[in-house]
Amino acid sequence: MAIRFYEGVQKLRLPGHLKDQMDRASSSVVLNLAEGSGKRTPKDQRRYYSISLGSLRECQAVMDLVEVDSELRQLADHIGACLYKLCYPS
Repeated sequence: MAIRFYEGVQKLRLPGHLKDQMDRASSSVVLNLAEGSGKRTPKDQRRYYSISLGSLRECQAVMDLVEVDSELRQLADHIGACLYKLCYPS
């Protein structure tokens, strides 16, 4: 899902400063998820998942500033819910 989100972000037409920020934040979602999954302890994993969630929230803030396809917004919301559960397991 995170990779699909990244690919969707790559297709967006954004002003230069937002495009750069969005590209970095969306790649951070994927990369921190991957790094977190390779950590040994749940505490270390949650740290990276939390960073990934923060990057996703940054992407969602950019999407609030510009008109973005509702499918991409829904995907971001779903990823956010999954990341939240990884960061704060019940």
